Amino acid sequence: MGNQFLNIMNPEDAEKIISTLPFKKRVEKLTIKNAYQRVLSENIYAPINLPPFKRAAMDGYALKAEDTFKASEDKPTSLKLLEVVMAGEVPQNKVEEGTCIEVSTGAPIPDGADAVIMIEFAEKNDENILILESVASGANIADEGSDVKKGDLLLTEGEFLTPDKIGVLSAIGHPKIPVYVQPQVAVISTGNEIIKLNEKLDYGKIYDINSYTIYNAVKSCGCQPIHSEIVKDDFEILKNKIIEFKDADIIITSGGTSAGAGDVLRLVLDEMGEVLVHGIAVKPGKPTIVGLIKDENEDQIIFGLPGYPVSALMIFYVFVAPFLRKISSLNDIDGGNNTIKLELSRRFRPARGRKQYVLVKIQENKAHPILKDSGAITSLAEADGYFEVPKNVEILDEGSTVTVVPLYYFK
Repeated sequence: MGNQFLNIMNPEDAEKIISTLPFKKRVEKLTIKNAYQRVLSENIYAPINLPPFKRAAMDGYALKAEDTFKASEDKPTSLKLLEVVMAGEVPQNKVEEGTCIEVSTGAPIPDGADAVIMIEFAEKNDENILILESVASGANIADEGSDVKKGDLLLTEGEFLTPDKIGVLSAIGHPKIPVYVQPQVAVISTGNEIIKLNEKLDYGKIYDINSYTIYNAVKSCGCQPIHSEIVKDDFEILKNKIIEFKDADIIITSGGTSAGAGDVLRLVLDEMGEVLVHGIAVKPGKPTIVGLIKDENEDQIIFGLPGYPVSALMIFYVFVAPFLRKISSLNDIDGGNNTIKLELSRRFRPARGRKQYVLVKIQENKAHPILKDSGAITSLAEADGYFEVPKNVEILDEGSTVTVVPLYYFK
């Protein structure tokens, strides 16, 4: 096929292909200790009432409200104290006229009582309790089912399990939580010039950046990344590494995607599967590959990102992250499509003939373009977001309004 891009396509067409990539969500059940920051795979209904019994909402004395109607600090009403009931204990006596039972917050309400007077409005006097003010029937009592009725919908499929939601599941005694399985994503850096972080940096070599940035970006999309050793620009080595990760749901490589003689991912895909995208009319990130590794049971998705760190991450943000968030069920969580309209701080001249993604720093409510090349990883560390410039725009003047996509999902 030569060393040419198969088909430089519009970004909209590439997005459409990516959105229809085949993927089947799977479900697993986790203990409640391990369900934090996972996504529910089904609706959860209350199997019991909450609270499951009538209980005291305050520390105080359970009594008959009518016994307090004439009580005041000047003329307190004296009631006989029958017992003290703590949370978790069961009352042994019934409240009759002229009696009361001391209860702590959360303790069951004794039979016969229809109110609880707070402990601050009563005084002990030997075996009696002096009531210093009146209370209404139902005061300081949480009725059975007042929070949730048995059968009520508590949490819906697709909800992200935060500590408060885990608390709800704990309250109904739900020991195993049905959640979506986090897709497994193998992350591979390729290139003869790439070395490990602990190796000596000889002339012409660079430390591996992409496998660490992409690894953590994958995590931020609700997927489980798998780290790989660096792979050289060699057909058989890359092919064997892809085979090694045949059980991963998705493979993401960086480097080895352009039309140069040393870039072999397309050749490997030609043999092992199918190339769906090879080249997107965007800057940065034109040399991007999307393909499938063919399998008897289920095809494996592969994304080939450019080698330059900024290009790799920008393509990940724009094209790969929305797909990963969709298959991990995070796409509708935290308002994933939030954008901010800001004015440009300076004049900007975009690339011609390609849609461009421009990194910006947000300061004083303005978007400040970061003008560094695709190899400058520090530009991403400085960036708060990016905006898109259509391919037919020749210049953006200072003060022009741009729509900024925040990067806080990945930071």
